[in-house]
Amino acid sequence: MELDAQFLEYVIKALVDNPNDVKINRTVDEMGVLLTLSVNPADMGKIIGRMGNTAKAIRTLLRVVGMKNNARVNLKINEPEGGERPEKVTKTVDEAMEDLKI
Repeated sequence: MELDAQFLEYVIKALVDNPNDVKINRTVDEMGVLLTLSVNPADMGKIIGRMGNTAKAIRTLLRVVGMKNNARVNLKINEPEGGERPEKVTKTVDEAMEDLKI
């Protein structure tokens, strides 16, 4: 396994509750290195983090590892089967006040 994939595996397994479910696929093409990450659906929140900050930090660190090896490294996080992003629910002020029942 290459250094970038080893680094990613080390970081991700330290973050998740189910380290045995971590799978990393590494592909190389003319655009650089693509690391595809799959984790247990229960661990997705830990990988993404609040507002995506953890994922951004991991991608930044992977770029640094790539620069040391003269390669462009990108990370793709696979969304688990059946994973749905919640729709943003916006309410009017009147609806929100009604919910409060003041």
